[in-house]
Amino acid sequence: MKGFFRRISPRRAVTDFHEQWKQPTPHRWQILGVAMAATFAVFMLFIPESYRADPELPEVIYISTFEDGRSEAEIIASNCANQQLKDQLQELIEASEERRRELYKALGRATFIDVEAMEAEIEAEQAAAADEGTEPTPEEVALSVEEYCSRATAN
Repeated sequence: MKGFFRRISPRRAVTDFHEQWKQPTPHRWQILGVAMAATFAVFMLFIPESYRADPELPEVIYISTFEDGRSEAEIIASNCANQQLKDQLQELIEASEERRRELYKALGRATFIDVEAMEAEIEAEQAAAADEGTEPTPEEVALSVEEYCSRATAN
């Protein structure tokens, strides 16, 4: 088998092809055309066609937890009830945070840490941050919520 591959050379193959091509044959161009067509047909059989279809549009389903046709007064009343619930939860969270702060203060005092100096530093940082921001104060927010809820009773 080694002897067979030693006799094969790309240079000799090109030389042989060139010599055969130079010889005058009556149907040389027709044979070349048929060979090219057969090669093209074989390649086209093995190359799969890919069809791309546009994706199907999704079906949108709207889910509403509210009744249809609610009046503006009902919407405002619902929003106000939710706001009161949110305020109650916020008060509970703030009370929990205050209790936690008191526990940390007690722990700091028990470990001889200057708790008052740390509080003063934190308050100074919070005051500086409040001066930089343009967020409304809690009083302004409460006033705007009360005005909003008063519209429900006015209608």
